Amino acid sequence: MTRRATGTFTTVFEPLPIDDDALSRMRVDKTIEGDLTGTGRAEMLSVGTPIDGSAGYVAIDRITGTLHGRTGSFVLQHYGLMDRGAGTLIVQVVPDSGTDDLTGLVGTFQIDHGSEEHRYVFDYDLKVH
Repeated sequence: MTRRATGTFTTVFEPLPIDDDALSRMRVDKTIEGDLTGTGRAEMLSVGTPIDGSAGYVAIDRITGTLHGRTGSFVLQHYGLMDRGAGTLIVQVVPDSGTDDLTGLVGTFQIDHGSEEHRYVFDYDLKVH
């Protein structure tokens, strides 16, 4: 049975060293509130292009906290593209990355940047092994 968690999060970005002028590397720390409460720590690799509005990023993001009363951690994989302003963003739970009460977690994490605060909608399920 698929469940839905919603809420908000804040981010703090810290540039990390990289030896390629075309790429950017960042550490991203998150504080998450709502049906999922906790913290996230990601490492992100991104690139812009000479064309305004075209870019891409990938990130691996470990989330630690409580989801609807279940405590543990899991990893999200981010894949984002901007094609001359048209965006695609896919954020999914890495298979078998859930720990403790979140073992067997699968799902898709949607991020809404449309307002002043970052909002999320997390559709998930816990597979029984």
